[in-house]
Amino acid sequence: MREGGKGRRRASARTPLSRERVIRAAVAVADEKGSAALTMRAVAEPLGVEAMSLYHHVAGREDILDGMVDAVFGEIDLPPLDRDWKSAMRHRAESARAALRRHPWAVALMDSRSRPGPATLRHHDAVLGALRGGGFSVPMAAHAFSLIDSYLYGFVMQELSLPFSGQAELDEVAGAIMREMPADAYPHLAELVTEHALKPGYDYADEFTFGLTLILDALRPDEGGGGR
Repeated sequence: MREGGKGRRRASARTPLSRERVIRAAVAVADEKGSAALTMRAVAEPLGVEAMSLYHHVAGREDILDGMVDAVFGEIDLPPLDRDWKSAMRHRAESARAALRRHPWAVALMDSRSRPGPATLRHHDAVLGALRGGGFSVPMAAHAFSLIDSYLYGFVMQELSLPFSGQAELDEVAGAIMREMPADAYPHLAELVTEHALKPGYDYADEFTFGLTLILDALRPDEGGGGR
């Protein structure tokens, strides 16, 4: 036990702790084991320190969660300033989906924090700014932001829960379902699998693109909504 403690102290001395290092370690733990496994001890272990050492840099688990959510928002591209609002929203949504797939624990936490960090605030301000610059009024910008994110978060949650992550796994799962499912009892499901999901080139990501396009095409800037 004594030697382990010395090892942790030596590791800490070589690379001083910081809030950023603590948050990065917490993200790595959550990526591997889920946010439920996120304890102060679990975060401290890969850093080579005692759990109490973390309190010099974070206030506790909730503060760590705040930092983790802010870190994920920091990975999401802001709406590009050189594009029209629709393509800017599409780019941002696709980047957000990629970030949430990298960090499966994050989707349930993204809008849950009462103390948003600078990356979170910058992100939300930029999205609203792109919509306002595209002619949306303040209320319509709020509606559009909420609608896009409701679809984005909902799709990612559904996507992460699917029993396959690629075409090979989809073929295996769909094939097993078809073998066990009488086609004459469920004709429409059988048709969906054979005529759509198992077609060459099928990619579940296309479902996200299809839905996002419908939403963006349905949204309209206000008459006279104007920019800033």
